[in-house]
Amino acid sequence: MSLQATVVFTQILTVVSFAIVFACGAVLLSGTVKTAGQLFYRRRVVETEMNRKDMFVTANPVLLFWANMFAFCVFTLLAQIAVGSWILTGLVATGALTAPAWYWNRLRKQRFRKIEEQLPDAFMMIASSLQAGASINMAFQSASTQAPPPLSQELQLVVRKVQLGVNLDVALLEMEKRAPIDSLIMASSAVRISREVGGNLVETIKSMADTLRRKFSMEGKIVSLTAQGKAQGRFMAFLPLLVGGGLALLDPDSMSKLISTPVGYAVSTVIVVMQVLGYVFINKTISIDT
Repeated sequence: MSLQATVVFTQILTVVSFAIVFACGAVLLSGTVKTAGQLFYRRRVVETEMNRKDMFVTANPVLLFWANMFAFCVFTLLAQIAVGSWILTGLVATGALTAPAWYWNRLRKQRFRKIEEQLPDAFMMIASSLQAGASINMAFQSASTQAPPPLSQELQLVVRKVQLGVNLDVALLEMEKRAPIDSLIMASSAVRISREVGGNLVETIKSMADTLRRKFSMEGKIVSLTAQGKAQGRFMAFLPLLVGGGLALLDPDSMSKLISTPVGYAVSTVIVVMQVLGYVFINKTISIDT
């Protein structure tokens, strides 16, 4: 058997092996035995379902899970066929398995950031409605129709719960659980406490809106001041990859030893660990909690 035929046969065997593993996983997940695969499946689906509701996403969590598993198998197979290194294949497989969770968390942070930006204007709308003689429930309803999403989605859900008979304070607490943002919790707590002790609700909400606006402005200045340091940290983190790619093009025989020999595996592992630690330390150094 020629060398080329051997390589092709190995690749086909690898593909078939992964297909068998995937099929066995599907069988185990559809059975009644509580295996580790089933627990992983249920945990991912339940977490996706909870996050989906909090993010007002209508996608089916089961379909999202199986799409993730399909992408995991496809990218893993392609990496093994294209590169032939189990270390790089493992990195690709890890990335394919964790990328959806990372992307979902990114979307979640972006949503929370938008809500935080929209809070001051929304609370000024509520204060204006109260000052015009509207009740607190009517003020929230008016703000929910005028505010842009995603804050309008949260306010509309609060209004809908109140219309169904849920106490406003309880609805606000549930909103805090869906969107655990410090600014939102602070504003919601101010409204609930002012209603409970009987203070001037209009002035309280106006003061809170002004405080949130100044807080957001200060956070924007901090982000601007630290943007250059973060960009430098990202550049330094990805610079070794660019240098390694260039060396691989210039001297592929020498660089291939990093992914084909035991010593190369050890060196590559040390490089990756040190790069990750360096990136984490740089981020910790230039990050400022607001």
